[in-house]
Amino acid sequence: MVHRLTLTALPGIPLVEPGDDLASLALRALAQAEVRLEEGDALVFAQKIVSKSEGRLVDLATVSPSARAEEVGRQAEKDPRVIELILGESAQVVRVRPGVVIVEHRLGFVCANAGVDHSNVRGPSGQTGEWVLLLPRDPDASAAELRDRLVRAAGVTSLAVVINDSHGRAWRNGTVGVALGVAGLPALLDLRGRPDLFDRMLQVTQVGLADEIAAAASALMGQADEGRPVIHVRGIPYPLREGTAAELIREKSLDLFR
Repeated sequence: MVHRLTLTALPGIPLVEPGDDLASLALRALAQAEVRLEEGDALVFAQKIVSKSEGRLVDLATVSPSARAEEVGRQAEKDPRVIELILGESAQVVRVRPGVVIVEHRLGFVCANAGVDHSNVRGPSGQTGEWVLLLPRDPDASAAELRDRLVRAAGVTSLAVVINDSHGRAWRNGTVGVALGVAGLPALLDLRGRPDLFDRMLQVTQVGLADEIAAAASALMGQADEGRPVIHVRGIPYPLREGTAAELIREKSLDLFR
């Protein structure tokens, strides 16, 4: 039997502005690509277009840094206004080094700079200013809303949505796509109790399925000027179910490094 996972970068997605309807944009792009949504498909949306559509843009001219932001800014050699936004998005500062601030984000994961980003960011409708972009307030809720809209429009019942962002890793160079928001997909796939090739029961195997799909989609999305922020995925080799990215956050009691 041939098993195939197919990823298609959807064409024609414009530069997204606050208030834009991402579900409608994705449906038009699917039609342009001559792809019809089927049961078991998934769509992966780049975090930036989700954040932009939700108005998560901030003009640094409107930010007044606190004394704490000034202090961390000196340590990190970063603009204290950016640091103020990072602190506002964080539950805890984990490490500070020149050029980077590692935090526990308010959503629970550990990342650099709380996801506050300058790249590929401009003001609404081209407004002047020094604009940065924050992560969605609730990526799981954003994914669920997109999924509901797409399910109703396409007439399917089994459809997944993943919101993807690029994260670095503590012991490896290079960024990789990870799932910030998930709907309609087991973000964490528990294979414990299944047999291996030699009928030995798996004891500890859990697969970050949503992260694997996000990483695959990220290879097509690119990181610079590619302009491919929505990826269609077909052939996920596991049954879909309801899930959230929160499944991927390791409990602190099980974290051996903090």
